[in-house]
This record gives sequence, C-alpha cells and structure tokens, in this order.
Amino acid sequence: MIEHIEKVLEEIRPMLARHLGNIEFVKFEDGVVYVRLLGTCHGCPLSQLTLKAGIEDIMREKVPGVYKVEAV
Repeated sequence: MIEHIEKVLEEIRPMLARHLGNIEFVKFEDGVVYVRLLGTCHGCPLSQLTLKAGIEDIMREKVPGVYKVEAV
C-alpha cells in the first residue's frame, strides 16, 4: 500500500514543483494518508484547497482504501 501511495505522490510532485512546493509521505493509517507539505506549499493560504480538491481526490481515485489525506 505504501509503495502505491508513494508512486501516486511521485505523479503529484511535478504539479507542486511548478509553484516551488513539494509533498512528503509521513504515514498511512486507517485509510488516511498523512503528508507534510513543503516549500511554498507549507503555510500557503491555498494549501488546504490543494490538499483536499487536488491531492486527496487524486489519491482516492488511484489508491483503493484511501479515503482521506491530512497534512501534519
């Protein structure tokens, strides 16, 4: 499962890199993927929108068993 999550994050990273951001996998627990937003994504006012309407949607679509993505 973790390898599948990491693979999807590799697909997402180029989109974040265009805005000088990045994402780091922290853990997977009970259907929730915990990530750390890095670079300009960390503290950005739009980071919650990116997380929920972008990263979470992609992750739920591509990784069965994931129902939520949370930033730590």
